[in-house]
Order: sequence, then structure tokens, then C-alpha cells
Amino acid sequence: MEITTKARYIRISPRKAQLAADLVRGRQANEALAQLKVANKKSARLISKLLKSALANAKHNYDIAADNLFIKEIWVGKGATFHRWAPKAHGRATPIRKETSHVTVILKEIHDSGPRTARRVETAAPLKLADLIKGGAGKASQDKKEKEPVETEIKGENLEKAAKQEGSSKSGFVKKVFNRKSG
Repeated sequence: MEITTKARYIRISPRKAQLAADLVRGRQANEALAQLKVANKKSARLISKLLKSALANAKHNYDIAADNLFIKEIWVGKGATFHRWAPKAHGRATPIRKETSHVTVILKEIHDSGPRTARRVETAAPLKLADLIKGGAGKASQDKKEKEPVETEIKGENLEKAAKQEGSSKSGFVKKVFNRKSG
């Protein structure tokens, strides 16, 4: 069984991310996490996060323990590059390239536990437009009736408080615009 996890558009250059990927390639999953934890690299933290996600996917979807997995493959690809400009002397500008990376991790079982299928998540049946038109979705129409706003009376001092709460004021929008100081 192989579990594939990808992280795309990570804000670090592929050359820097490759350093952390080389540290853990071929290692057991728990050992790789320990190695990344002590590595003094930004990319180690990002790849560690991806590896934890892959382990969580394996546990949740296939019921595979973390100590039965190792990193079969890990690679770092080049993502999109953001182009920025930095001002320099004499009105010039120099380009700044902010590179991104795509990291892919493939985990494999050490001891094969046989064929497994992913756990299926059951979802509620979608509402059909025809049922809504006919009024067949009784529950949806009941919810709408229950959520009707209740009007309350506001008197005297409470009127000013209610107006402030709604974001309006006595003076109105036009008065606010023409009372502004121009500079």
C-alpha cells in the first residue's frame, strides 16, 4: 500500500527544500520526523508538516500505523515564481524572484498487511430543485419559517443606540461627506 501526499506552492525555493528532503529519503516515518525536528532549516519544518499529514491520512483512511511506514520517495519540484521589483539608485529597479516549491511524499508499508480500500465517507443526499419547487423538501421550508426575523419596538433613547448599532447616524451620509476637511 502506498500513500501519496502533496504540498503545492510552498513559499521556499526548491533548492533549499531539497536539502531537507535529502535528509529523510528512504527512512522510516517516525525516524524521519525525529530527524526533521532537529534540523535547523525552514524547509525541515515545512516537510515535517507534510509528513505528519501523510501519516494522518494513512491512519485515518487505511488504518495503517505510523511505525509500519517508510518514505519510499520524496521529491521537490519547481512551482510558480512570483516576480517583484526592488527600487535602486538613479530610478532603476532590479527584479526579485520569489520561488515556490511542490513537494511530494510517497509512503509505503514496511510489512505488507494485504489489500486495503480507503474508508468511504457517507454524505447526505443532495436536495433536488424539483423537490424544492413542489415543496417536497418539508424540512427546508420549515427551517425558513422558523428563522423569520422578529420585529421589536424601539422608543426614545433606545432609538439612538439602535441607529449606532446598525452603523447609521442622525446626520446622514451627505452631511458626513461635506463636513470633511480638505487638505
